[in-house]
Amino acid sequence: MVAFKNFPGRARFRARAEDRPRLPRELKVLIAAAFVIAIGFGLVAPVLPQFAQSFGVEATAAAVIVSAFAFTRLVFAPAGGKFVERLGERPVYVAGLLIVALSTAACAFAADYWQLLIFRGLGGIGSTMFTISAMGLIVRLAPAGIRGRVTGAYASAFLLGSIAGPFLGGLLAGFGLRVPFLVYAGALLVAAAVVFFQLKDTTTTRGGRKGGTAQPVLTVREAVRNSAYRAALVSGFANGWASFGVRMALVPLFAAAVLGAGPEVAGISLAFFAGGTALALTVSGRLADSLGRKPLVLTGLAVNGAAMACLGLTGDVTTFLAVSAVAGIGAGILNPAQQAAVADVIGNDRSGGKVLAAFQMSTDTGTIFGPILAGLLVDAFSYGWAFGLTGVTALAAFLMWTAAHETLADADRSVRRRPAAG
Repeated sequence: MVAFKNFPGRARFRARAEDRPRLPRELKVLIAAAFVIAIGFGLVAPVLPQFAQSFGVEATAAAVIVSAFAFTRLVFAPAGGKFVERLGERPVYVAGLLIVALSTAACAFAADYWQLLIFRGLGGIGSTMFTISAMGLIVRLAPAGIRGRVTGAYASAFLLGSIAGPFLGGLLAGFGLRVPFLVYAGALLVAAAVVFFQLKDTTTTRGGRKGGTAQPVLTVREAVRNSAYRAALVSGFANGWASFGVRMALVPLFAAAVLGAGPEVAGISLAFFAGGTALALTVSGRLADSLGRKPLVLTGLAVNGAAMACLGLTGDVTTFLAVSAVAGIGAGILNPAQQAAVADVIGNDRSGGKVLAAFQMSTDTGTIFGPILAGLLVDAFSYGWAFGLTGVTALAAFLMWTAAHETLADADRSVRRRPAAG
């Protein structure tokens, strides 16, 4: 205790805590909307494959319905970034929510598999629109001193919503597989209305101007000169590969094929991962604002990568669940710091729609191709090789970040310049 009182960094940490700005009302609105959106997404996630198979298709075709959403997100991301820079964050955010709402409602009335595939794919366009614009609003509205805290709170809202959503979706499915889609569409309309009216007076970036004053646009070419942004692209890819791709696609198969467990164990493992992430998010955002982005990113990559690599070596359910929780903790440590670093690169007074789109594309690319490559390794060798490769992607990102510069210093100085080559 005495040692902690005499710790040299304690006064600096306390000064940061006392001087930390308050969370703006607009960001609270975005965080609340994220919770509603995540609940709605969770409503349809459990029933979507079953709904697809109700049209008489095989399991592979049902899986394509899930991939179509991510694919259109990836393809449309550059256009979404352009819309944000030309039209402003709030209009693009609301328009994106409305597109997803309409496409989701249309899914409920799909008459065959191909209609469902088209409607679900169109939803990915709206999803990338509101995702990029939400990131843009967070970058511009979040004071530099609490960017980690804001991104952590936003991620927590999505996580809690995604946990609650499947439970509600399972209950609603009892009234018919089409009902969750209609409820999700209604929730999106509510979220769009809240954001439209609550952020009505919020000045947004539009046409390279903010509040009538010309605002510089940060291009992707300029951003990649920054070593932290380059590293974030790689860590985003690794995170998409592990946390969104392999975790959802291979973990349930591993539980059944290797551990001999039923689907309930696979579901519990996903809950353990989410629980570990939620636990880490309670502190990781604040630590990213006080200790720096880089230490948290490196720690998160090391913990998540090692746990995912070891997951394929587990031989019993207890160890399997424990390692899943550790992997979730790593993801929770990584994400707020990683996103805060990207926000630091852009800064509050620049428009970076395309820069944010490129970062999102790196995550979506990992989400799409990670399960495919890992699945090929499972078929050719074993699950150990597949999960091992997942750990290698995290290691590559770790090495990139060791050479990256710390962006928190830029945020503290409120630097308004082109990113220097780190």
